[in-house]
Amino acid sequence: MTPTDWADLTSWKRREAHLLGPWAMHSADSAGRVHLEPPHPFRSPYQRDRDRIVHSAAFRRLAHKTQVFTGNQGDYHRSRLTHTLEVTSIARTLARALALNEDLVETLALGHDIGHPPLGHAGEDTLAELLAGEGGFNHNAQALRIMELLEIRYARYPGLNLSREVLEAQATRKRDGKAPAPLLETQAVDAADSIAYDTHDVDDAIELGLVSLEELLELPLVAEAAARSDDQAGSLDDATLRRAMLHELVDLQVADLVAESRATIDRLGIDSVARVRAVFDGGDGGRGVRVVSHSPPVAAGKKQLEIFLFRRVYRSDRVMTVRAAAQEKLSQLFHWYAAHPDELPARFRARAAEWGVRRSTADYLAGMTDRFLEQDHERRLC
Repeated sequence: MTPTDWADLTSWKRREAHLLGPWAMHSADSAGRVHLEPPHPFRSPYQRDRDRIVHSAAFRRLAHKTQVFTGNQGDYHRSRLTHTLEVTSIARTLARALALNEDLVETLALGHDIGHPPLGHAGEDTLAELLAGEGGFNHNAQALRIMELLEIRYARYPGLNLSREVLEAQATRKRDGKAPAPLLETQAVDAADSIAYDTHDVDDAIELGLVSLEELLELPLVAEAAARSDDQAGSLDDATLRRAMLHELVDLQVADLVAESRATIDRLGIDSVARVRAVFDGGDGGRGVRVVSHSPPVAAGKKQLEIFLFRRVYRSDRVMTVRAAAQEKLSQLFHWYAAHPDELPARFRARAAEWGVRRSTADYLAGMTDRFLEQDHERRLC
């Protein structure tokens, strides 16, 4: 291999030009950062963004934040961090299969849940209720707040100073109608997130005894995945079938997504980022198309599965009992800090003058892990 060949392999601009489709977001076309920085000699802008997220305090805390089931229900189930890593794995597969920018996809996947407070959606619902009429609380908006303001990594400015495309993607996830139409990389991460939580919440729910494998096999999508497992390995015992079925459930959804998305790219003549945005916005004959999407049969099967999980798992008596007790502690601690703002850490006190005591209190509580919330509640209120 000649020196020129090596240069082609090590230059991210040349590599992306060779590997990415015209519909992908090429790093060379990035709109840059809010605070200008010199380029790195061998890392693309999105590689640097990925590293900034991985090295952030908010990312590390995901290891001890609830996905669906709190820690006192066992150790098998997913944390917010393991969910994030599973989303990232699926998203990178989608990106490579669709010739998208893998570095950007990985960055978006790793950062998509850093705004989650302790206690998962239970914590989010509690903070949203406490801040009703004051802007509310949403984990996607909080992630953007962390990226732009709360995470302190540089002396000259707040936030992580991520590329504008990363910030745009997170703003898109807020779904407030103000962000531009999502890039295909953003759409791929949203799809990977859906696949991950649909499939892995099934695994956790079975492990915790909230549902049985037999009940799940009544759902068409799960039954199809199980049938594929049997076809490949013969008749399986329940434990082996469960593991094989979960694998097939992911593979089935990913394969369908790739096939359907490629067909949509061809059908609509998607040949640029501008075209991606146009068909999503409904212009140019696209009728509001999300390019990275499932076929109607798989989409219908996913909807049935999600309805089942909502009714039987997320709103089960066992989960709701634990949820209510945890929410009460979070609410009590919020009111305590709002009444004692001098007890907030210095940087949150400093921001209270601009953002208000209640918003700064929510910022502080949202950054806590489940374990720290429990310990702080005991220290302050017991």
